[in-house]
Amino acid sequence: MRGDPKQIEQLVRGNKPAWDRFVTETAAVVYAAVQKRLGPAGRGDEADDVAQEVYLKLCRNDYKLLRRYDPAKAKITTFLTVIATTTAIDALRRGRPTGVHAETIDDVPESRLAVDPVEPVQPIRIPDGLLSERQATVLRLLYNEEKDVAEVAALLGVEAQTVRSMHHKALTKLRQHFAEVDQG
Repeated sequence: MRGDPKQIEQLVRGNKPAWDRFVTETAAVVYAAVQKRLGPAGRGDEADDVAQEVYLKLCRNDYKLLRRYDPAKAKITTFLTVIATTTAIDALRRGRPTGVHAETIDDVPESRLAVDPVEPVQPIRIPDGLLSERQATVLRLLYNEEKDVAEVAALLGVEAQTVRSMHHKALTKLRQHFAEVDQG
């Protein structure tokens, strides 16, 4: 368990053998830190799930958290122990159903989970000229055609950040317009 920059670089590049070695080498440290917090709270049975969540945190947002590891500041075991401890504390804060009558989602009848679809009474009318043609296209692709940002970017031949920016500007214009309509 080195935690040196070369090893971290292999991990953030998605090197599967390196990742498998890393998990094998660090699992005991992560599990022990999680169990140390969950066990006394009577929730040690959640340790596997919370330990897995630690590794998911390390991978999220293009390995953002793992990229922030600095071997000059701490050993990799210390870094992982801090992350595992905070993840376990977060799990304790979230809580869970307790008691003899606690239900799992599989035990709940589907009719209790069903939500009636809500349709607007009348379609929302966006005044002509309020949005640019590209902003309107972005909204149509994101909401009507349910495409994700990367798909919209590819269709329009622009960067994903450009799509997010156009989306934000369009929503800002719509909020402002409908706030004025509500006040007027």
